[in-house]
Amino acid sequence: MTELVLAMARALVDNPDAVSVKEKHEKTTIIIELKVAPSDMGKVIGRQGRIAKAIRTVVKAASNKDDMKVIVEIVE
Repeated sequence: MTELVLAMARALVDNPDAVSVKEKHEKTTIIIELKVAPSDMGKVIGRQGRIAKAIRTVVKAASNKDDMKVIVEIVE
């Protein structure tokens, strides 16, 4: 999952080297923390959160085969 989020985020931002993704495991949940440069935050979130919602939708669709709940958090 982290590779998928990393690839999508790097394609969106101007500074792809500043993108980092961390994965935390809990019982039946995986939390993916996406961190980008402050200047690229708007590009990852999008207008009214549309890009962030699209990233979460793609990750949710990819995680359905694993029977795990995946949460994508965008952190500063």
